[in-house]
Amino acid sequence: MVSKRYKSSLNAHKRGESICKEAVFSDDSEAIRNRELCDYSYRITYEIARNGGANRPVRVYADGIYDLFHQGHARQLLQAKNVFPNVYLIVGVCNDTLTRSKKGRTVMNETERYEAVRHCRYVDEVIRDAPWEVDEAYITKHKIDFIAHDDLPYGSGDCNDIYAKWKAKGMFVATERTEGVSTSDIVARIVRDYDIYVRRNLARGYSAKDLNISYLSEKKIRLQNKMHELKDKSKKVMTSIGEKKVDLITRWEDKSREFIESFLLLFGRERLTNIWNESKGRILNALSPPSSPTREGSPISSNGEMYDSLEDGLSPPRKTARLDSPSSPSSSRTNTSHYSTMNDYSDEDDEISK
Repeated sequence: MVSKRYKSSLNAHKRGESICKEAVFSDDSEAIRNRELCDYSYRITYEIARNGGANRPVRVYADGIYDLFHQGHARQLLQAKNVFPNVYLIVGVCNDTLTRSKKGRTVMNETERYEAVRHCRYVDEVIRDAPWEVDEAYITKHKIDFIAHDDLPYGSGDCNDIYAKWKAKGMFVATERTEGVSTSDIVARIVRDYDIYVRRNLARGYSAKDLNISYLSEKKIRLQNKMHELKDKSKKVMTSIGEKKVDLITRWEDKSREFIESFLLLFGRERLTNIWNESKGRILNALSPPSSPTREGSPISSNGEMYDSLEDGLSPPRKTARLDSPSSPSSSRTNTSHYSTMNDYSDEDDEISK
């Protein structure tokens, strides 16, 4: 017989309405009524459930701790919900005492974990204080048809795989784990970035007592927060200055271009051509200037004036002396006569006086 909750959910889907009710606990009156209406004498095999031939909802059971409920948990429950057509999904959650004895301390307490699973849209019923390993009595009490879990062997104590006997009975359906997502990974991330999260929570108003840190640690972390705030503000200021600088340069280039274009348009095309030609001539004169003029009366003037004077009869001065080497006798005689000739002006004076 189909449960009332399943009928109401089916009718809501037909009407296009969303389901906005949390899953029931196993000891709620609705869950008890669903179990009483379930004809458990009719055993559903894997083939019947797979082909959708069951005359009632298939009761599938999944269990776990579900600490820090994340997308890996949600995907596991989604697979369990869709493993067969018309599934009534029951989820067992272990309490704090059993969890600490088997796996250690959890971040969330049992009540928080129950509520997290209860508000998953794929879950129809939640069993609190679920056992670590289910037995025949537990299966019969909750009228479970199949157990959904990942296919890897899950050991406990002397048992290598606590789901082995249900696999042998054909009451086990495998789900796939989400790689790279687990509660342990999330805890490891928090531990790795512990200082960051402590600074964040102190900035949000948590006290040192709330975070279980010392007074000195609190002051140190608050000082670090102030330093980070100053660093962020300085970065923002520098970024703002850079943006304004770029904008100012762009505006200056635009204005200068407009000014130059307006200035050139005042002269017209012909005037600009004349200016260019004159400027080009000045540039060429600067690069190759004409020869410089000389002073009047200079022995060297332009147009070869020096050579003209030579052609007019001006001869170069007479060579009056020659110095030979004193080593040879002929040279000494020559020198002596030369000096006597140079110094003897008597005949010339007499001729002038005559």
